[in-house]
Amino acid sequence: MKELQSVLNIVSDGLKTLAKGVEAIAEKVDEVAKSQDPVKQKRKKPSTATANKKTAQRPTQKAAKKKVVGPETDTDKVLKAISGSKKGVSTATIKQKTGYNQKKIANIIYRLRKQQKIKSIDKGVYIKS
Repeated sequence: MKELQSVLNIVSDGLKTLAKGVEAIAEKVDEVAKSQDPVKQKRKKPSTATANKKTAQRPTQKAAKKKVVGPETDTDKVLKAISGSKKGVSTATIKQKTGYNQKKIANIIYRLRKQQKIKSIDKGVYIKS
């Protein structure tokens, strides 16, 4: 029984020491938080009177934005191959025109059908919608 009592006293002393350490760390964190810049306040919305002035000052002509055209994608190439035929194009023909493997063509065709850019007129034959 005395052994248990002494172990409990040791544990109790250890916990007290840990509690003091945690309190010291908390005080340091508070000091650091106070020394940092205060939190920036959110900007207020302008009143309607100032908003109306801003809209009146807008120029009447807007500059036309240039459309950036990147390189042709794989999907564009397959769609172009399909668009070139009025009777429809088979997957074998698409494979010859593009040089892509069967799996890639199937994935692109699936995507184009979901986007409703092409439709199937027969099994494995597609035309532009």
